Amino acid sequence: MKKKLLCILSVSLYALTSYAQEDTVATKQQVAEVIVTANKFEEKSKYVAQRVEVLDPAVIENSMSNNTASLLEQTGKVFVQKSQLGGGSPVLRGFEASRILLMVDGVRMNNAIYRTGHLQNAITIDDDILEKVEILYGPASTIYGSDALGGVVHFQTRKPQLSSSGKLSVKSNVSTRYSSAFQEYTGHIDVNMGWKKWATLTSISYSSFGDLRQGNNRNPFYPELGKRKEYIERINGVDSIVANKDANVQKFSSYRQIDLLQKIYWQPKLNQSHQLNIQYSTSGDIPRYDRLTDTRNGQLRWAEWYYGPQERFMASYQYKAKALNGFFDQMMIGANYQNIKESRVQRAYKKEEKEYRIEDVDVLALNADLRKSKGRHEVSIGIDGQFNFLNSTAYKQNIVSQEKTYGLDTRYPDGSNNMNYTGIYGQHLFKLIPGKLIINDGLRLNYVSLNSKFSDTAILHLPFTGARQRNITFSANAGIIYLPDDKSKLSMGFATGFRSPNIDDMAKVFESAGGVQLVVPNPDLRPEQTYNFDLSLSRNFLGWIYVEASGFYSLFRNAMVLDKYKFNGADSILYDGKLTAVVANQNKAKAFICGFQGSVILRPLQGFGLYSYITYTYGRYQGLDGQEVPMDHIPPVFGKTGASYRYRLLEADVYILYNGWKHLGDYNPYGEDNLQYTTELGMPSWYTFNVSTTWSITKNIKAQVALENLFDQNYRVFASGINGAGRNLMIKLKASL
Repeated sequence: MKKKLLCILSVSLYALTSYAQEDTVATKQQVAEVIVTANKFEEKSKYVAQRVEVLDPAVIENSMSNNTASLLEQTGKVFVQKSQLGGGSPVLRGFEASRILLMVDGVRMNNAIYRTGHLQNAITIDDDILEKVEILYGPASTIYGSDALGGVVHFQTRKPQLSSSGKLSVKSNVSTRYSSAFQEYTGHIDVNMGWKKWATLTSISYSSFGDLRQGNNRNPFYPELGKRKEYIERINGVDSIVANKDANVQKFSSYRQIDLLQKIYWQPKLNQSHQLNIQYSTSGDIPRYDRLTDTRNGQLRWAEWYYGPQERFMASYQYKAKALNGFFDQMMIGANYQNIKESRVQRAYKKEEKEYRIEDVDVLALNADLRKSKGRHEVSIGIDGQFNFLNSTAYKQNIVSQEKTYGLDTRYPDGSNNMNYTGIYGQHLFKLIPGKLIINDGLRLNYVSLNSKFSDTAILHLPFTGARQRNITFSANAGIIYLPDDKSKLSMGFATGFRSPNIDDMAKVFESAGGVQLVVPNPDLRPEQTYNFDLSLSRNFLGWIYVEASGFYSLFRNAMVLDKYKFNGADSILYDGKLTAVVANQNKAKAFICGFQGSVILRPLQGFGLYSYITYTYGRYQGLDGQEVPMDHIPPVFGKTGASYRYRLLEADVYILYNGWKHLGDYNPYGEDNLQYTTELGMPSWYTFNVSTTWSITKNIKAQVALENLFDQNYRVFASGINGAGRNLMIKLKASL
């Protein structure tokens, strides 16, 4: 209880001390009127009680990121976990993977097999075609439904541009990028063709990444952390353990990726538009680097362990109308289809049989959103539905004879699987005192159904043949915003969030934590729920000092946490020839998470600025035995501090990215934090020193050069299974035609 009170007190003091200062000098600088879609329809950010971070086109263009996960990480405001180079799992307020909602162009990416562990799906969006990223912190289930417990990351790609003259207008962008530590080569081209009422946008990107080189300047107390001393290679038809010539090269982490986008836009009238949005992303095999470093009986365990090509296809249609004459002023109607293919392939050392587990998910979705603005009121209502269909298969193949055999246990039930989300919501904005006091409130009703069937239970002798779920869930939000002047904003909010158990939660059977645990189904799961309280403020001082701070406290109920479990009355079962401890997702009695985020930006001179961002999160849950245990997915303190300079055609940034210690006592012993990849005292703190420059050679040609991790520090991000990049030279050239 003392820790909870201390956490709440620290949040309050951090916010109030920042706000209590008085600005004695008048300034023309106002609270930025950024347009956001946090409530689906475009809205000024100052009218939204929920904290929203916007990465605008300038930020995205100047970022020297390798992919969308790297883009989020470099903000210093989003924590990102990686189990392999081809990965990146964002963490918002201590929630990760299926507990935050990923969206692209208004379409939910989360599906029925999003897991609570770590995901790499965010990298299937091309960072070179992004126009904006909106990050919503805290529950957003009232608008977006299930999964938005920790927040929403909404990726928005560029829109086709009509011709201003009415004649055919053609514009294109070409870019190429190289990074030394990643051995990366990326090429991108996009072409926009615009007429008076029609426009198309075509985009193609290709990236190739080699084996990642980690830093050589090691912590003297942990000189062996992350060293890749040996690896398994098949030589003359025999698996052989080979000494790595350079232990800093993380052998077998390379992958490649292709991203395609095609948009067609039609605007028959000024207040109406139709858009067809087609996206396709595919990769080569993506080695699961952390598993390739696992050992058993003192030697490497896996000869091969990789994700097969990760494919994401999306076709989306959206109709928008505004300035309507009927009861509603604005309307958005959409329909979309997604197909996601994932596979896991593994082969043990000196075994000739390779195991394939393949998932194929089809997702259909519909939505209709309406808004009415009248006087001081704005009312939005909407209805949406997402329908998931999963086919899970598995087989073995002999790498010598190429013979296929079946009977391998599938990751998910091998029969029919479907999960459907439907919901209706209402959101209200009331300008109680226009320009001064604004109220947000909303309510959602959601219905979820799930059906999974095990066709063959002979392998694990399951005590049931299926999993079935029906649940009705409510969520609500209420917030108040006070704008005392054009330089300040103070907001307080309350919101509930929920996440309905999906097929991954309820019906998955798989091996975890380096083979020491077996995760089995728990058909009795219930929806997770959060009750969140927010306090945020921002203020400009003297025209060149900007301060922003936000604190939150969340009650987490029915939290699904991986913990010890009994399967057929036993706490261990024989699996893959080894007696393995049994664990399962379970609804823990209660939990809490709290924390704060702070930002300070100084602009004392024209073109020169200083900035610093920090995030702290603390979480504990109380198990069924009454013992308090750390929550998993809780990052250590992290942030970014730097200086920027802009002069004519030159832009330069010098900054430090850092993580604090994650001590062993703060790890969840049964969670997803990859405890086996840390030191005996936890994950050491680290920082990287980075320099980035941009030079506008001509109006249409830009060159960017960055030197990341200048001091070649060796480090590993908390919960990750691969070390971070060492000293890294990045070069990017871009031409706009």
